[in-house]
Amino acid sequence: MQRIDFRAMGCQMMAVVASASPEAQQAQEVQQAQEVQQALNQVPIWFETWEQILSRFRQDSELSRVNAAAGQWISVSQTLWDVLQLGLAAAEQSDGLVNPTMLQALEAAGYDRSFELIQTSFATISLGRSVTADWRDIGVDAARRAVRLPLGVRMDLGGVAKGWAADEAALRLADFGPALVDAGGDIAICSHDETSERFPVGVASPLQPDENIDVLMLANGGVATSGRDYRHWFRDGKAQHHIIDPRTSLPAATDVMTATVVAPTAREAEVAAKTAFILGSRDGLAWIEDRENLAALLVLENGDIIHSSRFIQHSWQATAAG
Repeated sequence: MQRIDFRAMGCQMMAVVASASPEAQQAQEVQQAQEVQQALNQVPIWFETWEQILSRFRQDSELSRVNAAAGQWISVSQTLWDVLQLGLAAAEQSDGLVNPTMLQALEAAGYDRSFELIQTSFATISLGRSVTADWRDIGVDAARRAVRLPLGVRMDLGGVAKGWAADEAALRLADFGPALVDAGGDIAICSHDETSERFPVGVASPLQPDENIDVLMLANGGVATSGRDYRHWFRDGKAQHHIIDPRTSLPAATDVMTATVVAPTAREAEVAAKTAFILGSRDGLAWIEDRENLAALLVLENGDIIHSSRFIQHSWQATAAG
């Protein structure tokens, strides 16, 4: 196993490739290990490039320039176009519960800077009235690869960007061996070898972060967790968190503390976890069960743990039994 750890997109990141180790003795294995390390060294550079395009916290990012040009058609890069298309598809699939028009609502809740700064700064910021927009009003022109935002609307692609980046990085690394990329909890696993060993992925307890509720064993696919156990703060004496319910434009009022979803890709897992979190335990679990390619584990506010019928097939218990 070879790995690299770094920070990007406001999160701790990790990338792993299962291959010959740097201590390998055979010349071929040594060369392979060197190639893997060279690829791993590129991962932070990839994420820096993507962050410069997709970050809403960087005033000079491409996304910020698109937001500043609301009301006008503006040509965008292939990366921004691809991630926006994922954001619009997520809105369609989740009936608008996960969509890219929630930036004003996030800012109104206090998530107006990177989370590290929220944790260390409690200055009161005067914010304008939140603009409500329908994600369907975003104009897209595929022939010109151009976007037009409604006047007064700015986008946040955080609902899909990390999952997309994890998938993209894992796919690139898989050319060198089975790969896992953990983008701040959005995990992508990719292997071109169907017989490769599975990666263990722990599902941490939000109540006891040093303990795992379960351990998943995955050779391919994605895992993501959405919740209010980490990214939360107080504003005007009220608890706030970063997952907005578009039906109210407020942080979601839900009985779910964390929702962990297993899906074919990290981007699908990310969207599904947010959807299940917003819907709450009853409707969220039903939404997951209606989709055969998804499995979920929910930790409720009262400490109860529930999971979908397909979740157990990904657990180490199923692997051990098989």
